[in-house]
Amino acid sequence: MQILIKKFTSLFWVIEVLGFLGMFFPLQIHALKAPFHPSDVLPVLPRQVSWPILNYLNGAADLLPSFVGAALPANNTLDWKGACFYQNTAWLEFHNKTGSQFGGGTLHLKISHAHSWTCMDLYIFATPYRVTWDYYFLSREHTLEFNEWDSEAEYEYVKHKGISIFLMQAGMLGTLQALWDVFPLFTNTGWGENSNLGFLKKHMGASFEQRPQPWVTNVSVDDIHSGDFLAISKIRGRWGGFETLEKWVSGAYAGHTAVCLRDSEGKLWVGESGHEDKEGRDIIAIMPWEEWWEFELKKDDANPHIALLPLRPDIRAKFNETAAWEYARSMDGKPYGYHNLIFSWIDTIDGNYPPPLDAHLVASVMTVWSQIQPSYAANMWNEALNKRLGTKGLNLSDVLVEVEKRGSSFAQLLAIPEQDDWVYSDGKSTSCVAFVLEMYKEAGIFGDLRKSIQVTEFTIKDAYTLNFFENDSSRLPPWCNDGDTVKLPFCQIKGKYRMELPGYNSMDPYPHMNERCPSMPPSYCRTKGC
Repeated sequence: MQILIKKFTSLFWVIEVLGFLGMFFPLQIHALKAPFHPSDVLPVLPRQVSWPILNYLNGAADLLPSFVGAALPANNTLDWKGACFYQNTAWLEFHNKTGSQFGGGTLHLKISHAHSWTCMDLYIFATPYRVTWDYYFLSREHTLEFNEWDSEAEYEYVKHKGISIFLMQAGMLGTLQALWDVFPLFTNTGWGENSNLGFLKKHMGASFEQRPQPWVTNVSVDDIHSGDFLAISKIRGRWGGFETLEKWVSGAYAGHTAVCLRDSEGKLWVGESGHEDKEGRDIIAIMPWEEWWEFELKKDDANPHIALLPLRPDIRAKFNETAAWEYARSMDGKPYGYHNLIFSWIDTIDGNYPPPLDAHLVASVMTVWSQIQPSYAANMWNEALNKRLGTKGLNLSDVLVEVEKRGSSFAQLLAIPEQDDWVYSDGKSTSCVAFVLEMYKEAGIFGDLRKSIQVTEFTIKDAYTLNFFENDSSRLPPWCNDGDTVKLPFCQIKGKYRMELPGYNSMDPYPHMNERCPSMPPSYCRTKGC
């Protein structure tokens, strides 16, 4: 088998040379082009050869389409370079072939100058009311028919804003490979776990150094206090895959949080937004430490890595347990805060989207989900977008049209800060980290800044970088990081790999904190005072 792999590897390099020479022939004979591109023939090679090469050429991020522009009517043309065809032009023509009230349209696409005979380009076309796709492998003019506009609103939108065009920039083969890369992120297997680790290493620079055993700490609950923060990182299964993508876009090195509370009798509890109840719903729950810890040790199949972040003594002295419990009980049993989940990450028009993500793509993804799962869309973003517009009951399509009427943009709408006092149809909305920080506000930790900070704008990274936690390692519990050769500034209590929390315990709170912060990988640098 090794000999066979070597032979096919040699064949690949022959193909590479032929493709390279083919690229230079047009300098002398303009009618010729490369007969094929090396990546175009990879599917015919053995998997042992093709997939490692594809993994090098493409990654999971290549699954995301790139916005190339909007095709407009009249004499407006859009030009761009594709992944396969390097010269492309599009324009829109209105018609009324069906005799309908608002007519329809034809999208014209003229594509040429392919880099090889065997490549193709894959596109997604979207308005706020529909999403479709097509692929092209012939150099000529193509058309895409829109027989009838859905409504007057769609007609008016397309007339002024056109049809958005997205390119799958990795091409057909690269897109399939990207799907192959993304799929294992959500599988509850060793393959899935390794895929999550590989993704975070590649896109965020995470290291995942292995810790010496034991990987579970013998915790003494007597050393845990009210307000102590729990940072959790899951690396396999459904939640592992979701957290991996959340970490990538936000820059957080943890994907979930919880908080510790002691009652008047000294019993230790854990408050958590995102606890799955018996009906499979994600809710806010207050549960005994023993119950929570047993679940994480024996039942959570996402391989959670957990760190305890003790509050600093002067901060702990400010923590009002009575007020914290009052808040916790008022939220107990309420739904997880999906309404503001994505908005804590998006603070700016274009400084929070890892390429090729942008507001256009976010709008298109929302459009797709709104058609497939209308109730899901309402819970995830419709109500939140209405809050930002000061409207009620608008669906996503109506929101996009309303934004354009006001002379604004969807990117600007997404960047409007969430407000902690917004009440949604199912009550106040708090994600896992917002729940913890809202408790901190109610307990008095933020002091006089309480009214000038919106904690629903905080990501998990924003939370663990707050200068609230223990900064003297001599005051950490004696069992903290017991047996580890590296002494972390916090207490990792579970996990095979050493947890990293860049920027930990470094930011003093200030008014309007984290409302206008960029967060671009891999450094996720923030501007001063954002």
